Amino acid sequence: MDSNELNTEGRDRIMGELKSVITDAEELMKNTEQQVGEGFKVARAKFESTLRSAKSELLHMEETIVERTKDVMHNTDEYVKDHPWKSVGLGACVGLIIGLLIGRK
Repeated sequence: MDSNELNTEGRDRIMGELKSVITDAEELMKNTEQQVGEGFKVARAKFESTLRSAKSELLHMEETIVERTKDVMHNTDEYVKDHPWKSVGLGACVGLIIGLLIGRK
């Protein structure tokens, strides 16, 4: 597994956890609708605003990641089409190095 796959897995895990936190926070907000008191209402309004902002930022981050991934895939595809033998040679070298490293253990 290369570092890009690890980064992708880490990003996916973090995004999933953030979505879970947001869902839990929304559920908490629903369950506390009956609470009274001016201080609680102000805190709730501020929390709702922060939650909306977090959801918006999360969506923006996801869109950015998807766009960057598409750009990288497109650039890689173009490079391989333009330089097929370099790509094969590079793949062989990487495979050889990984094989040697695994063999040393």
